[in-house]
Amino acid sequence: MADVHSKETRSYNMSKIKGKNTKPEMLVRKFLFANGFRYRLHDKKLPGKPDIVLPKYKTVIFVHGCFWHGHEGCKYFVVPKTRTEWWLNKIHQNIENDKKSNIALQNEGWKVLIIWECDLKSNKKEQTLSELIKIVKGNK
Repeated sequence: MADVHSKETRSYNMSKIKGKNTKPEMLVRKFLFANGFRYRLHDKKLPGKPDIVLPKYKTVIFVHGCFWHGHEGCKYFVVPKTRTEWWLNKIHQNIENDKKSNIALQNEGWKVLIIWECDLKSNKKEQTLSELIKIVKGNK
């Protein structure tokens, strides 16, 4: 099926999709900072370039978008009706890359936490963020 947009328009649209400093990521970062946590961002030396690195706690946090990382059973993960096979391959590759990064980080002694975009929606946000602090500090 042909794209409904020109190559230039599609390129522009795709360039606006952020990989860093997304709204969910910024929400987690602001919460951590307000609660006294200091962190590094997108450390290229670590496998998978984690969104947030807490060296003091030897913990990394990935804030995953439900669509891009294939969150099973989530209402925000809906496979597009066009180019379905391409999208499924793309998302499957993202999932495989995530698994490899997580294993490599754990082998290096890091605690790996994943926060899903849907867990930061208003009805779950407070619980998710308070659980995050407990887990980082090792109380859970």
